[in-house]
Amino acid sequence: QVQLVESGGGLVQAGGSLRLSCAASGSIFGINTMGWYRQAPGKQRELVATITRISTHTADSVKGRFTISRDNPGNTVHLQMNSLKPEDTAVYYCNFHTPSRDYWGQGTQVTVSP
Repeated sequence: QVQLVESGGGLVQAGGSLRLSCAASGSIFGINTMGWYRQAPGKQRELVATITRISTHTADSVKGRFTISRDNPGNTVHLQMNSLKPEDTAVYYCNFHTPSRDYWGQGTQVTVSP
């Protein structure tokens, strides 16, 4: 069973930076979209950013601060997070979307202190 493994979360002060990475433990074929989502306590999971082979999309709440990228070739996606704010505190999940199913990582905690 192929799994997505995330890394790079942690505790940082407001204004700081973190870089999240997500890699597949094996081969996944037919990936259309890679993405990052987050879920804060008491809130629904929300989209942060997605990337395909030709385009990216970033949520308005993080635009200009977060950048999504992917390794080509390879099944690895990154999220560079700059100018972090306390409201960015959440568990961040990576997602790989294929025509047959979605793959999800286990989540990595990002905590931004004031």
